[in-house]
Amino acid sequence: MPPTRVLIVDDEVLVRSGLGLIVGTAPDLEVVGGCSGGQAELLTRQLAPQVVLLDVRMPDLDGISVLRRLRALPDPPAVAMLTTFDTDEHIGTALRAGAAGFLLKDTAPEQLVHAVRVLAAGGSVLSPSVARTVISGYVEGGGPDTTAATLTGRLTGRELDVLALLGEGLSNAEIADRLFLGTGTVKDHISAILGKLGAANRVQAAVIAHRAGLVRDRRDGE
Repeated sequence: MPPTRVLIVDDEVLVRSGLGLIVGTAPDLEVVGGCSGGQAELLTRQLAPQVVLLDVRMPDLDGISVLRRLRALPDPPAVAMLTTFDTDEHIGTALRAGAAGFLLKDTAPEQLVHAVRVLAAGGSVLSPSVARTVISGYVEGGGPDTTAATLTGRLTGRELDVLALLGEGLSNAEIADRLFLGTGTVKDHISAILGKLGAANRVQAAVIAHRAGLVRDRRDGE
């Protein structure tokens, strides 16, 4: 199979180069270009990347505006937002605009490569060491949210189990292993969960899981 095409959008050349070197080490991934926000839509149309790594904060055109433009294309790529801060105030807006995941810029190289592969396969980046931290920062405290609790009330017991683990950042394979299910069954459960919650992707579903109180803060068990 041809390698997955990746575009890196960041206003800092050194950041683009560093990320490009990491992603380019994987034989199944190909970095087809890098640019700042103002060039992202044009290069996406020209180079047809399957995955775009997009900085949230750029001076010429901010990441949220770029995200909206890319998601409006006829065949939009999967977009993961790059951020320096795990409590970036733009996370909620990016979720609603269709971001498929969030990566901290200091993500370990092997996690970055894995994240790109997950995005290319149609998944969302929700690794415990990266995206779960970002989501936890986005979800405000104060106890479970009643709206989220109402939404999760539509789910079966098994779907709640799957959603809780999804909220922890587990992959389909990890959820399947934890619940002694087949990966295909987990995928079917997640499709049903997204439909019942009205969530566009796994990231939004994970946020609902946190807001509904399904995901216990790891500190509670320490």
